[in-house]
Amino acid sequence: MFYTIVGTQWGDEGKGKIVDWLSSKADYVVRFQGGNNAGHTIKVDKDIYKLNLLPSGIIRNKKCLIGNGVVLDPWALINEISNLKKQNIIVNRNNLFIAENVCLILPIHKLIDEINELSRGNNLIGTTKKGIGPAYEDKVGRRAIRLCDLGDHENLKNKIKNLYNFHEPRLKKFKKNADFEKALKDLTKVSSEIINFSAPVWKIINDAGKQNKFILFEGAQGSLLDIDFGTYPYVTSSNTSSGQIFSGSGFGIKENHNVLGITKAYTTRVGSGPFVTELNNKIGDHFVEKGQEFGTVTKRKRRCGWFDSVLVSQSIAINGITDVVLTKLDVLDEIEEIKVCVGYEADQKQYNYLPFDENLYEKLVPIYETIQGWKTSTFGLTKWNDLPKKAQDYISFLESKIDKNISIISTGPDRIHTIDRNNLLGNN
Repeated sequence: MFYTIVGTQWGDEGKGKIVDWLSSKADYVVRFQGGNNAGHTIKVDKDIYKLNLLPSGIIRNKKCLIGNGVVLDPWALINEISNLKKQNIIVNRNNLFIAENVCLILPIHKLIDEINELSRGNNLIGTTKKGIGPAYEDKVGRRAIRLCDLGDHENLKNKIKNLYNFHEPRLKKFKKNADFEKALKDLTKVSSEIINFSAPVWKIINDAGKQNKFILFEGAQGSLLDIDFGTYPYVTSSNTSSGQIFSGSGFGIKENHNVLGITKAYTTRVGSGPFVTELNNKIGDHFVEKGQEFGTVTKRKRRCGWFDSVLVSQSIAINGITDVVLTKLDVLDEIEEIKVCVGYEADQKQYNYLPFDENLYEKLVPIYETIQGWKTSTFGLTKWNDLPKKAQDYISFLESKIDKNISIISTGPDRIHTIDRNNLLGNN
């Protein structure tokens, strides 16, 4: 059985909890793109776990794999493992496997990231400045340092030197200094700690697939941040859609592959970029406060707005989503009238999709339909029939607009705050 989890919006949809919930059945949990710019928060009873690089299945001691589509910050990984150890979560060679061809993030990438953002002036992307984009640029430019390079010191030295030489002119232009010798020393120092996790991830998961193991592919960020299909240029540097699992992990296309699209009951985004349904009013503030809409990685307050069925429908199509998971329904409990965007208008023309022409972004005006709120708490409910009728109506309305079943509903942060409406996992 194969499942892929992807976000259908701009990230922060609650994927961490759902992955954690699904991983109870999983044998393997796989990351296939992004880096430590993606944050997942998992609440288990009174314990809260914050993950940036490690697959969420690590909390359940599942076999966790980091695929070649990820860019890996060695120091961030070591720090994350150390923090989990303090919470009695042990990470070792028995439960963590990192693709030997994964590309590494070095200190110079963070410098370049900072320079790139500064050079944009007022047209900021809103990057986390963790070196993700420059690391991917070096990967495509065939300059990257990979995990498998750490075993040969002389080869590693030459590769790092060539990498730093390539970036030196740009660093000088912006009066930034990058210490090649220190980078080599620091990486050599930690190499023994991370190279032990090196493994042929592509082979492990394909062998597991032949044995019909339950493999869960954990997407980071959201589909609208995809470098190809997102709101370019306000996107991340990787493909965040489901198609990336094949090139980002080496897992071949197989039958019985379910793609779950995680969707908030409203919409949020962090950083710059278009947001047609954004609310700069009391309702938007309510979403921030009640939904605790602050970035796991950046701590930045998230921009909030109404549910956008146009964007979610677009994500469903691009990702081949089979079922939708709706999160944070309880945040809407106190709203009297709930709006849903069902289309856009710009220059006297209507759109049922988001055009890629960024010149249109600021012109688009949402077309709304209004649904009556339920004004009753849904927090912690675990059965469909226990939901208020108007909450059920809201969910059914969303289904009619996105043309897809909402099979799982999250009603709170805890594992048990989940409605498996359509018995997706056969738990009932």
